[in-house]
Amino acid sequence: MSDEALEPQGESIATGILYLVATPIGNLEDITLRALRILKEVDLVAAEDTRHSRKLFSHFGISTPLTSYHRHIEAGKGEKIIESLLQGKSVALISDAGMPAIADPGYRLVCRCLEEGVRVMAIPGPSAVITALSVSGLSTDRFAFEGFLPAKSHGRCELLASLKGENRTLIFYEAPHRLLASLQDMVAVCGATREVAVARELTKVHEEVFRGSLSAAVDHFSQSRVRGEIVVMLGPAVEEKPTETVREALERLHKETRLSRREIVKRVARDFGLPGSEVYRQSLELSAEEEP
Repeated sequence: MSDEALEPQGESIATGILYLVATPIGNLEDITLRALRILKEVDLVAAEDTRHSRKLFSHFGISTPLTSYHRHIEAGKGEKIIESLLQGKSVALISDAGMPAIADPGYRLVCRCLEEGVRVMAIPGPSAVITALSVSGLSTDRFAFEGFLPAKSHGRCELLASLKGENRTLIFYEAPHRLLASLQDMVAVCGATREVAVARELTKVHEEVFRGSLSAAVDHFSQSRVRGEIVVMLGPAVEEKPTETVREALERLHKETRLSRREIVKRVARDFGLPGSEVYRQSLELSAEEEP
């Protein structure tokens, strides 16, 4: 759908709308013409860090009033923004970099707007997740964004253990001072040979994309202090081939568990990637052989 269908050119911008405006993740030239127009025409811009956003505003000559909106003040400030929107004013929400409301307290403001019947519109643009994935060299057919990894090793290892068998590329945000510890935890949980890509300072002067095994990543990032914004992408788990036959698996589960025939067949079919009907047939044959 074209902008003209939403915002007729030559007329004042629609009011009472929350605009989610994507801002550059590094290179200021990545901002869109539409984003610049919206930021100049709205009544108010709610920013994660007004000091950071003023640099962007100064560069592009934007004079729209700025107000802070971040996780430490989101509850009270969010209600004030809602009041402005209900009074018919237009507000743009921006984060320090990329698309607001993604791994960001802005999503709660979006929820409040929807509760109050306030229209929410996205002004798309840069995203660290998609930018990093596109240059990672890892599978892009299926992926899952998991946000920031837990700060403590115990929490990280628990999360990684729950995701160890994922056959999708996993994407995480990480702080530079925790990157090495996180990679070491990934080695401990997922194995040294698991593929990983680490994107650092995307679109900036010192952009770096490391691609290789987890053990190689640990070696690489052990060499010097890590700086900048980090996106870690863990490659899909390599499917392990069963070391036993279907019949052996059926016999083992029958002896070692109290699962029903249906549950055993379902599990074996999943493990071997076979149709349930084929495994069920072998299960019946095995039962017939065991009968006196």
